[in-house]
Amino acid sequence: MSGPGSFSVILSHLLATGIKYVDAYALSDYNPKNSGSFNLPFSFFTMEAQGLPQRSCAVPEEAQRLDIMANTSSARKAVRKIAARTRVNKARRSRVRTFLRRVEEAIAAGDRKTAADALRAAQPEIQRAATRGVLHRRTASRKVSRLSRRVNSMDA
Repeated sequence: MSGPGSFSVILSHLLATGIKYVDAYALSDYNPKNSGSFNLPFSFFTMEAQGLPQRSCAVPEEAQRLDIMANTSSARKAVRKIAARTRVNKARRSRVRTFLRRVEEAIAAGDRKTAADALRAAQPEIQRAATRGVLHRRTASRKVSRLSRRVNSMDA
C-alpha cells in the first residue's frame, strides 16, 4: 500500500523531519485491513515537540530503513512487539545496573554494612533479570558470587 496515508509514507515523513520517536500505542492501532490510510492523532507527529511522553518508544532501526519495511500485518505487529519488548528489557537491564552500581560504590567506599545491604537488595533483582531472560542465569549467578565474595572479604 502506498497511498497518501500509508505506513511507509508516514514513516518516511517522520524520518525526514528528524522525528525518531513515535507513540507505541498509536502504532498498535494501525490496521491496514480496516482503513486505507494511517489514521493517527496529530500529537503522533509532534509528540509534544519531542518531549516524549511515557508511552513513547524509539522507531526500530529496521523500520528506519524503508527498503526492508514489513509488508504483512503480522510482520508489522512483530516489529511493534519487538520494540515494546526492547523497551521493557532496557528498563530491566538499567534497573539491574543501578543495583550493581550501588553495591560497587559501597565496596569502593569501604562500608561493609552498606555493601551487604546493597547486595541483599541487588540479589533478587539480578535473579529476576535472569528469570526474565535479560541476563543469562550463569551470568547472574557469577555476578552474585563475585560480589558476595568481595563483600565478605571486606574488613568488618
